[in-house]
Amino acid sequence: MRNLLRLACCLFLVSVLFACNSRSGKPRILVFSKTTAYRHSAIPAGKDAILKLSAENGFDVDTTENADYFTEDSLQKYAAVVFLNTTGNMLNNYQEAQFERYIQAGGGFVGVHSATDGEYDWGWYSRLVGAQFESHPEQQEAKLDVVDQTHISTKQLPKEWRRKDEWYNFKKISPDVKVLIKLDETSYKGGKNNNNHPMAWYHEFDGGRAFYTAMGHTDESYKEENYLKHLLGGIQYAIGDNKKTDYAKAKSLPVPDEDRFTKTILTEGTLFEPTEMTILPNFDILVAQRRGELMQYKNADKTFKQVGFLNVYHKTNTKGVNAEEGFLGLQADPDFAKNHYVYAFYSPIDTSVNRLSRFKFENDTLDMKSEKIILQFYSQREICCHTGGSIAFGPNNELFLSAGDNSTPFDEPGQRFVNKGFGPLDDRPGHEQYDARRSSGNTNDLRGKIMRIKINEDGSYSIPDGNLFPKGTANTRPEIFVMGNRNPYRISVDKKKGYVYWGEVGPDANADSTGTRGPRGYDELNQARKAGFFGWPLFVGNNYPYNLYDYASGQSGEAFDPAKPLNKSRNNTGLQELPPVSPAFIWYPYGESKEFPQVGSGGRNAMAGPVYYADMFPKDTRYPDYFNNKIFIYDWIRGWIKVVTMRENGDFDKMEPFMGGTKFN
Repeated sequence: MRNLLRLACCLFLVSVLFACNSRSGKPRILVFSKTTAYRHSAIPAGKDAILKLSAENGFDVDTTENADYFTEDSLQKYAAVVFLNTTGNMLNNYQEAQFERYIQAGGGFVGVHSATDGEYDWGWYSRLVGAQFESHPEQQEAKLDVVDQTHISTKQLPKEWRRKDEWYNFKKISPDVKVLIKLDETSYKGGKNNNNHPMAWYHEFDGGRAFYTAMGHTDESYKEENYLKHLLGGIQYAIGDNKKTDYAKAKSLPVPDEDRFTKTILTEGTLFEPTEMTILPNFDILVAQRRGELMQYKNADKTFKQVGFLNVYHKTNTKGVNAEEGFLGLQADPDFAKNHYVYAFYSPIDTSVNRLSRFKFENDTLDMKSEKIILQFYSQREICCHTGGSIAFGPNNELFLSAGDNSTPFDEPGQRFVNKGFGPLDDRPGHEQYDARRSSGNTNDLRGKIMRIKINEDGSYSIPDGNLFPKGTANTRPEIFVMGNRNPYRISVDKKKGYVYWGEVGPDANADSTGTRGPRGYDELNQARKAGFFGWPLFVGNNYPYNLYDYASGQSGEAFDPAKPLNKSRNNTGLQELPPVSPAFIWYPYGESKEFPQVGSGGRNAMAGPVYYADMFPKDTRYPDYFNNKIFIYDWIRGWIKVVTMRENGDFDKMEPFMGGTKFN
């Protein structure tokens, strides 16, 4: 008897708790149909169909194309949100964070058809919806295989279902989704997902429930009995038990308001061709200028003055040719407060090298007599372009140094067959400056590289373990950490993980020349978790290959293979067989980018870093925790700063603006 009473009490408590957690009245859903790219004409038919389904099946519907609905106060009213043929970037970063919090609080999601065709630079959304749209053939009839007839969205469907629609091909299909319906690619033309071509799926995701159907392009779909049963079941799955959202379970942080940040101008019109700066422990700032001046900003009195000068090569004697050499890089020693060392990378006027040296900086003066030459290597002069020249320190005080490819990207005067903004591959005698395989693609040359060395107390250096080529490897330089760089202008090193980030200023071709020359130009933002080859001049962007090209005849050859890249240039003094190619972390052309739409269009000048860690800064001045473990990237030509969220393994996950209403150029 006592056991029965205990059981009855437990059941009563469970029912009370369940009732307290359930919404009162009928479930309510939000149908969201905003588009910023292609707009489907079937959206009105879809809205009408869902309104009819709601009236017949006991739930209420609000419809909107206003993204301002995506706030906590608004979203918590809904058991589920339906993205009905949405496209493009529908939400801003504030709204994205709120939608993440809604799902984490237990909300439901339904994606219909083109809900996969948007928010490409928001990884969380791609995982929620389950895939990304890639392409589609023309509308046609095809056979669907209902592989799971137990789910509420498929239990009333036939095992084989024939219908006409626009059949999507997908990329980045999540391995975690539970597939309900597959498309038989033998039943129509244009499929690209082979035997695993899902058309509908569901999964529990990040605290919520998600359902997606790729069908629903046409007006006729929303009058089709089987499709409406399918769509209704998906909505009912997302509604679930109509429980209240529990925001105590939300993990994503709201985005801090932009008005918490201000841009402060320290000086204007004072500097001329500044290249790199370093901040000293007392918050004074040293700035290198390309023509040799070392400038100092005094934090105490907010003034700038010159505190040193390096006699550098900074202009050519060749008419019409601009030099990019000079005072290129500058960095204070991690232990500057004790040793007063600064490192400079520069082009001495009297010899054709680029040089890394260590100096003492004391009493607001660069001590020229203290110079200790650490490393130098040949650089061809009287040509343009690409010097790189950034210096950064890693978490173990290894020094990283970038160098450009020292190659000319422009068309060679007087030649019939020229570069045209593609990868420079002209290895004919006398045309060496137009061949970046002699530098970036050369394992035995330090140009077009990011080097990694350990500075000894006496100013010599040693090679740390983990560089690209072990010490003693024939026809290689052990200093190389990353090769295949065009112009890694500024670099940054993650102070905890040691990952190296840099912006790669890319080539100028404005359109693809598929099968003849290769891809259009891309700027890159790169991440090296370990030593590697990043492609230039054989590849660009997401490992897009260039073709071999005969500059004497104008004939194109085979495209380079990213799995087995070969450098057979006559100017190559290193290995012919190069390491497999690592793709770019982020890449974008002059035009708009589908993969990273937030970068916009126009001129390009990609730069990367730093990765922000809140615990490395004082509590009273640190940024909000929202930015913790995220990397800041920037492009001064386009005038923006972005924040990139990464997954635990370092993979790209999301891009969003930082101070998006502020002009930075």
